[in-house]
Amino acid sequence: MALYIKGGRVIDPANGINKIADVKIEKGIIAGIDDYSGAITEADEVMEAAGKLVVPGLIDIHCHLREPGLEAKETIATGTRAAARGGFTALCAMPNTKPVCDSQTGVEFVINRAKAAGLVRVYPVGAITKGSEGQELAEMADMAACGAVAFSDDGKPVPRSDIMRLGLQYAQMVGKVIISHCEDPELAKDGVMHEGYWSTVLGLRGIPAASEAIMVARDILLAESVGAKLHIAHVSTARSVELIRQAQWRGVNVTGEVCPHHLALTDADVEGFNTATKVNPPLRTDQDREALRSALNDGTLTILATDHAPHTAEEKACEYNYAPFGISGLETAWPLFWRELVESGVMTLPSFVAAMTVAPAKRLGLPGGTLSTGVAADVTIIDPEYTETVTLENWQSKGKNTPFVGQTLRSWPVATIVGGRVVMRDRQVIG
Repeated sequence: MALYIKGGRVIDPANGINKIADVKIEKGIIAGIDDYSGAITEADEVMEAAGKLVVPGLIDIHCHLREPGLEAKETIATGTRAAARGGFTALCAMPNTKPVCDSQTGVEFVINRAKAAGLVRVYPVGAITKGSEGQELAEMADMAACGAVAFSDDGKPVPRSDIMRLGLQYAQMVGKVIISHCEDPELAKDGVMHEGYWSTVLGLRGIPAASEAIMVARDILLAESVGAKLHIAHVSTARSVELIRQAQWRGVNVTGEVCPHHLALTDADVEGFNTATKVNPPLRTDQDREALRSALNDGTLTILATDHAPHTAEEKACEYNYAPFGISGLETAWPLFWRELVESGVMTLPSFVAAMTVAPAKRLGLPGGTLSTGVAADVTIIDPEYTETVTLENWQSKGKNTPFVGQTLRSWPVATIVGGRVVMRDRQVIG
């Protein structure tokens, strides 16, 4: 039996495809686009996609699934349900779990749990340092050998330059990318929002933009000195953008990602003290937001990621100063990015799709990101005209910490297909 996706606008930036076409899936594999032999039989399944977008399965290279050790916030099972509802077919799980994913055992645990409980593909990111404490390199070669796709101490910076340099060298040796959480811990210490006008008005301790930019500059220089691959997580400031742009002009192998909340919100949105707006790096200024948009427009930044960071309701139900950082972002990422980047004309539709498919896949060497004949059938179908108001009624993540409740957004994933298996249809997760 084959699955036919009929009459949708197929956008596959990896192959330069942007046309109304049919996609055939057979035995979990893309069997072709448009050019088939044989007619559709009664045994075949047909998904009508007229008026919809048919794109490679979305890939998120930055999310937190919390398992093991923090299952009250999220599990691999619930996180992958949220991903399926958000149109994602593959996730890269950050290592800041308890215990930290800093060994072969940790990587294998994530892989095995994802196979047993997950609806979408999960790729582990290993820690750069043991326990993400920044003092001693983790078992990077062993983790790479058993399935780690990249290395990061995300949630924390690597404060020691000598250790970060060694990490970059080891990552280069095993052909992996370092994903850097760029933050000067002393400058950011005790800060809860962006340092500026609104932190002063609200009486909250600020995190200066320089805290991020200083570490972006350091890590770029270190990567440049050893010829390593560097990816800057959750870029949030104009100065960071300029540093990345200048480094790329010099030929440094550095990329960066943008998260939906840094495009959809600014530090002014903290005014109501809604702890769902507390995120690290913090919501920045209008000027910073415009710099991110410009960087996505000109290709300086090429990857869109969620930094999905779920927390329990109890943890967020406190004074702003004491709430944990993080926004639960998998389920609203596409429509938020659509509003901020496509409807506003910042990105063309093919470049936007590429930033959530082929660009992250290529950067980390992941399978997927394309609808090429013969590859696994990971497909997302989007209805660009469908509107939905964000509520927690059908929310799949354990983390309900989203500042977008009540907002009506346009353009939502309506079907998610992983390896030819439909795991979400009509906004409902299956399985």
